[in-house]
Amino acid sequence: MSPNTIGALLMIASMACFTFNDTLLKMTDGALPLFQLLFLRGVTTSVLILALSRQLGRIDFRLQARDWQVIGLRSVAEIAAAYFFLTALFNMPLANVTAILQVVPLSVTLAAALVFRQAVGWRRLVAIGIGFCGVLLIVKPGAEGFNIWSIYVLIAVLCVTVRDLSTRALSPAVPSMTVTLVTALSVMTAAGLASLSAPWAPVTPSVGALIGGSGVFVLGGYFFSIQVMRVGDIGFIAPFRYTGLLWALLLGWVVFGDWPGALTLIGAGIVVAMGVFTLYRERKLKVQAEKTRRT
Repeated sequence: MSPNTIGALLMIASMACFTFNDTLLKMTDGALPLFQLLFLRGVTTSVLILALSRQLGRIDFRLQARDWQVIGLRSVAEIAAAYFFLTALFNMPLANVTAILQVVPLSVTLAAALVFRQAVGWRRLVAIGIGFCGVLLIVKPGAEGFNIWSIYVLIAVLCVTVRDLSTRALSPAVPSMTVTLVTALSVMTAAGLASLSAPWAPVTPSVGALIGGSGVFVLGGYFFSIQVMRVGDIGFIAPFRYTGLLWALLLGWVVFGDWPGALTLIGAGIVVAMGVFTLYRERKLKVQAEKTRRT
């Protein structure tokens, strides 16, 4: 398979893993405090990573100082994203939360233009603006359905944007499994320290099973999301991120009986359409630049 095909499959796998993880955590229905839940999931994930790495032999901590700085920034962004996203998830329908997250490709494009001074034409700027209007339809500011949890998801979008840009900045020699383990340990440690501020709740077998399952899925989500940012053409691969919305709609309906309203679906459609257009323009400009360079 070509690098782009591999990247597309990795993106689909990543979105499926994260959505199943979100579903299992939401199914705990507040049985445990958030930080205790994150800590226990982190323990499960870290043990699985260490067991897997013994088979693959792909963990190496002998990295350059710059790479450690990037991994540190990425870990902080992951911790913040986990907190804001999961807090919103426990208070909003799964599909609504996931729909807002679909703005990430647009935010990554805009952030790359602002931070790395990458050129962004007027067409893509217009698409980004329209995409954010789609987000407004989802969060419905000023309407009865608007609440602070929508803001939490938007903050999570910002954190995921920082995470993805940081991943892209890593040196090719950094093993993805190393980044996966550091990410899991960082979230686990931060959640463990925060969990000391409140009494722990007892863990029933059913809740323990949900945590164990979420640990397996989040391991896949971590690993695939790191791999996907290091393989193929992002302009080709990124649209497959929107498969996460399909999973969220299906699981939200089957598991929780939730189906988004018309405005949410329209807003999600606008965000997806503008994201695909933005990535199409990015790919087209790269092809044009390559032809110019060859001539």
